[in-house]
Amino acid sequence: MIAALFRRVLMALALLVAGPALAAPALTLGEVLASSARHQPQILEAIARERQADAKLLGAQGAFDLVFEADAQSRVLGYYDGTYADVRATRPLQNNGGNVYAGYRLSAGDFPVYDGKSVTLGLGEVRAGAVFSLLRDRLIDERRGKRTLAQSDIEIAAFEREVVAIGVQRRAIDAYQQWVGAGLRLKLYRELADLARNRQASIERQVQLGARPSILAVENRQNIVRRQALVVRSEQELQLYANALSMFLRDDLGQRVAPTADRLPDTMPDGVRPRLGDVDLHLSERPDLKALVARIAQIETRAALAENDLRPRLDIKAEASKDFGAGSPTRRPAEALVGLKFSMPLEQRAARGRIAEVEAERDALSHRQRLLEDQIGVDIANLQTQVRGAAQLVRLAGDEADLARRMAEAERRRFDLGASDFLLVNLREESAADAALRTLDARLREAAARAELAAVIADRAALGL
Repeated sequence: MIAALFRRVLMALALLVAGPALAAPALTLGEVLASSARHQPQILEAIARERQADAKLLGAQGAFDLVFEADAQSRVLGYYDGTYADVRATRPLQNNGGNVYAGYRLSAGDFPVYDGKSVTLGLGEVRAGAVFSLLRDRLIDERRGKRTLAQSDIEIAAFEREVVAIGVQRRAIDAYQQWVGAGLRLKLYRELADLARNRQASIERQVQLGARPSILAVENRQNIVRRQALVVRSEQELQLYANALSMFLRDDLGQRVAPTADRLPDTMPDGVRPRLGDVDLHLSERPDLKALVARIAQIETRAALAENDLRPRLDIKAEASKDFGAGSPTRRPAEALVGLKFSMPLEQRAARGRIAEVEAERDALSHRQRLLEDQIGVDIANLQTQVRGAAQLVRLAGDEADLARRMAEAERRRFDLGASDFLLVNLREESAADAALRTLDARLREAAARAELAAVIADRAALGL
């Protein structure tokens, strides 16, 4: 018994030290946007796509890697027993379609006359040379074209990541606002049901005293049930919106977190406030428009590659070599050679077809760019009109809700004094609730219009990016 009393004393002391439990802080829009920007799977997927584009660029740069080659052969049968080994390193040029190279060759034994190039002095031959493109592949070639396209793909992937992020944050704002709106509707319906329940005791006392007919108590109970049904439906809607919001609200491990009702704010937050500026400035900030411009630049690169295929090939080659060691005296002096190589396709249908194809694609993307710019301008103008109109409706709805609330309060006082009937006070209360709901809906529309405007003008700060 003493031990039990001691435990109770300890528990009481612990409660005194801990104090009252702290209420969970209200969930803010900034918290949702920050969580979504860090952990939302669509954004993470877009980031992975961007890394994939980086990897493709690394692969394209591999075309300029230093290449080492080795070749060796020996005559195992026949009159001649010559053996030779040849090693060579080649480095493609960064600004020309040619390459530079250096090598070493060593041979031993006898070779036939027609294979005299394989013969070296005793210590072998060292050589170095270069090949330069003078016409085809001089300004651009397949290696440089692929590298340029890969670099552009990185930019496009970054722009597309921003497009995805803006869309995700826009939906996150909508999910948060709908969740808060559902919570405020639930709060309103609960207050409405509480009014009816609190009135029931007063009505029953008046019925017992004979001041009111008994049917009035039945009617009010019917009203309680009807309002409680609205509460139950609103509770379900709140949970549905909480589940939808969990797609954007996540913990540090990226797991979904459905917010609880105790984290609802008391009032509808103002939401985002986009910073409006010149339309041309907003056009320059749109990532989808930037991606389209980058794709048009890629078309220019492909067109340059196709035009390159129309040119004849004219390459110049220069090489110097020196043999060392004992052997034929004709091989001892250093040697240098210069050569030209020319080729030209007589039919160029493939190149002409690619040029026509890229020109058509360039025209199509140019028309799409113009349409997108026009659409953005129209969207900005329309959304500005919606924001201004929604703000006016919020003010008017707020004034109406305030007047309806005052009328309902006055009618309840008159009902308590016996100067009003149940039907009228019920109508006043429901009219006040409807006006409050219209105010809430107007605020939701205004917040949604501002969020949509922030997305259209790509206001990254307002979207938490």
